[in-house]
Amino acid sequence: MRIFVTGATGVIGRRVVPVLLRNGHQVTAAGRSLSRLQTLERIGAAVVALDLFGSSSVRASIAGHDVVINLATHVPTGVKTFLPGAWKQNDRIRREASALLVDEAIRAGAQVYLQESFVTYPDSGDRWVTEEVSPEPPSYNRSTLDAEASALRFAREGGRGVVLRFAYFYGPNDDFTATLAASVRRGWLPIPGQPQGYFSMVTHDDAAAAVIAALAAPSGIYNVVEDEPLTRRLIGDVLARHLGVSPPRLLPPWVAHLAGSVGEMLSRSIRMSNAKLKHAVGWAPKYPSLKEGLLAAREN
Repeated sequence: MRIFVTGATGVIGRRVVPVLLRNGHQVTAAGRSLSRLQTLERIGAAVVALDLFGSSSVRASIAGHDVVINLATHVPTGVKTFLPGAWKQNDRIRREASALLVDEAIRAGAQVYLQESFVTYPDSGDRWVTEEVSPEPPSYNRSTLDAEASALRFAREGGRGVVLRFAYFYGPNDDFTATLAASVRRGWLPIPGQPQGYFSMVTHDDAAAAVIAALAAPSGIYNVVEDEPLTRRLIGDVLARHLGVSPPRLLPPWVAHLAGSVGEMLSRSIRMSNAKLKHAVGWAPKYPSLKEGLLAAREN
């Protein structure tokens, strides 16, 4: 198949593209990083520096492709995450660019459109959270539902529209993972919320494998998460054990309020289930929980 991938130079995209090529597909990779695009070009991908908001350039780039995988995001990092306006570009990508990509995928006669999304479920205590639970995105991340709606519109037009709701990513050479490790070494876990609250995660490699597998999934929304999400207390203990330090202190719940809607989202207890994707396409994470995934992250 001819497959068009946006966000191809991101943490998931740059793992997805090589696998697609090894599987015999013709891949066009679109992304922001010229050096990373050149890396993908060297392994056999066609590359394009694409204006995601330009209808003519999107139309020309997508023409002739059977599948569109939209992994494009602009997620702020570090302290920028909490600043006013930091998520504006990410919102625009999810609202405007996703809609335009779907318009042009339909025009091009593509068969499959896959959209990245993110966990925005309500606080659910220790209950397993399936795709049947209605999302409640905080203000900074409401555009996830706009991106999802575009993919589902593709399905209504007769193609297969697939949405992947990813849990929090972690893995080697990752800012979030490095921050967790550095904070635990200093004696505290930087994830607000109740100690018994669940925090769902998935490695970059397992997330990329889910993208590949989901190309065969029926239209719909699927959670992408480890088999065994851990509580914050267990996350702290596992990190400490791997780092050889004492178990960290947990942030008091009120700290979440200081970080606005981002902090409120981080503080929710969400025990995501991956059963639907497993049943649909047979995908299963290589790393069932942080216990195994963190060790792999340290070894890479």
